[in-house]
Amino acid sequence: MSSGGAGKTAGKENAGIKTYLSEFRFPSPDEEWQFFAGQRRTCYDSYYPFQVLAPRGVERLEFEPVTILYGGNGSGKSTALNVMAEKLELERDAPFNKTGFFPDYLRLCSAEGDRPPKGSRIVTSDDVFAWMLDLRSLNDGIDRKREELFDQYLDAKYADFKLESLDDYERLKTVNAARRDSQSRFVRGRLMDNVRTRSNGESAFLYFTRKITGDALYLLDEPENSLSPARQLELADFLLESARFYGCQFIIATHSPFLLALRGARIYDLDADPPRPLDRAGECAGLPAIFCRPRRGVLRRQMTIYRTGGHPVAPSERNHHRTPGGTASQGGGLHRLHL
Repeated sequence: MSSGGAGKTAGKENAGIKTYLSEFRFPSPDEEWQFFAGQRRTCYDSYYPFQVLAPRGVERLEFEPVTILYGGNGSGKSTALNVMAEKLELERDAPFNKTGFFPDYLRLCSAEGDRPPKGSRIVTSDDVFAWMLDLRSLNDGIDRKREELFDQYLDAKYADFKLESLDDYERLKTVNAARRDSQSRFVRGRLMDNVRTRSNGESAFLYFTRKITGDALYLLDEPENSLSPARQLELADFLLESARFYGCQFIIATHSPFLLALRGARIYDLDADPPRPLDRAGECAGLPAIFCRPRRGVLRRQMTIYRTGGHPVAPSERNHHRTPGGTASQGGGLHRLHL
């Protein structure tokens, strides 16, 4: 990545707030035209990711600690994230719509800023759904194994077994265990527990909290999928805390009004011609606007969604959330995060 971004990044670091990627450039219409002019084969129906962003005027994006790409379906949000992730060599779990023209397109792209730290990744809906399907498959395998062990227990318990050689030693141990233990104890001693099942929304939120750790760049493609409005508000608070206290930078493609309401985030309207950032409040006290303005509107309701003992409790005060000190709250102790 260009060395020119290092100064920009350093200028935006304050109290744990970091911007690893300050700018990304996509091919212009002229650069795409020059590429096609050099192509002799005309048998392709699609040149993806060419002819997606350039016709919409998406050539250059500048980033803050939290940047949001907004637009309707087909506006190029996911394409932009996938291109940036491939150019920056970010980690990802699920495969994506990658064509043979990706390498040519990436050669025409450039990035400004520091090299993203280890652990930086793109998280898409496909990642979340694939993870949930893996959990279900694991539980299905455990259930099948349990039925096999039930049959093995009954067979061993009532077997007319005689030890005839050392080759029968393992069988002897199984028979003795079946005759000594109850069926439940016999099965539990030979089988891992089922993975706890959760709703799709709970599983999706858990996936984000496990993958987003700290001090890294994260590209999130429509993270609101499967999340209820309450969970979207909780995710918004989690992302804000991660950016403020844990050195995370986020670039988010979303339709969610709750994520669009993140205070001071730079928001690009990709449906505009040309795409441009929405007018937001400027900086104050040397900090980006995302950490300067008072909490307003819909996010304020977040403080009353979760209740403990009938009293409003912010998500940042719940035991499973991190606290500014870097440790999880213990027992009944609650830690209030003042923004």
